[in-house]
Amino acid sequence: MKILIVEDEPKTRTYLKQGLVEAGFVCDIAADGVTGLHQLQTEAYDLAILDVMLPGKSGWSIVEELRKTHRTPVLFLTARDDVDDRVKGLELGGDDYLVKPFDFVELLARVRSLLRRGQTLDASVLRVGDLELDLMRRKAKRQGRTILLTAKEFALLWLLMRREGEILTRSLIASQVWDINFESDTNIVDAAIRRVRAKVDDPYEPKLIHTVRGMGYVLEQRDDSLV
Repeated sequence: MKILIVEDEPKTRTYLKQGLVEAGFVCDIAADGVTGLHQLQTEAYDLAILDVMLPGKSGWSIVEELRKTHRTPVLFLTARDDVDDRVKGLELGGDDYLVKPFDFVELLARVRSLLRRGQTLDASVLRVGDLELDLMRRKAKRQGRTILLTAKEFALLWLLMRREGEILTRSLIASQVWDINFESDTNIVDAAIRRVRAKVDDPYEPKLIHTVRGMGYVLEQRDDSLV
């Protein structure tokens, strides 16, 4: 699951991202409203957590604009606790409203509730060929056999399957799965790809994870006659 956090206060931003990543989510961050809206309009997110008072564009303005084209669930997280403010946020298209200061356990429960509310069974299970990834149960299967994955291996496979057919660079994979930037001589991504391949590809045919020389990796089902 991929979440965007739009929060201008650095400590809160860091706290939220760390907690959600530890809970198994992939998180992006934005420090102002203009950037946050752009990311929501151009990338696929399962949930947005928005502060209301943001530089550039308020959380309310973001949701009002976003609802013209997207149904991404939105959780408002703000110090504004007046009833009128809560009503306004919900009427503009927000899905939930949590007042600062908050308990992270409650925020996590609300996040999971919103994600369940917005999903169907099909949306919670990714499939490429005979490979299945159950996002809610955090299980992988191929040809009906369960595949045991570590948290990072699951996140890596999720990223590859969600962006099926798209060539993903090593730097993009590192930033999404490990939240790091690195130089081209770092082999953390290559090593992780080898581990995932050993579990989901090596015992099976056809192969699904492919190396694109000089560019990165892509997961897709190919016609062997064309390879």
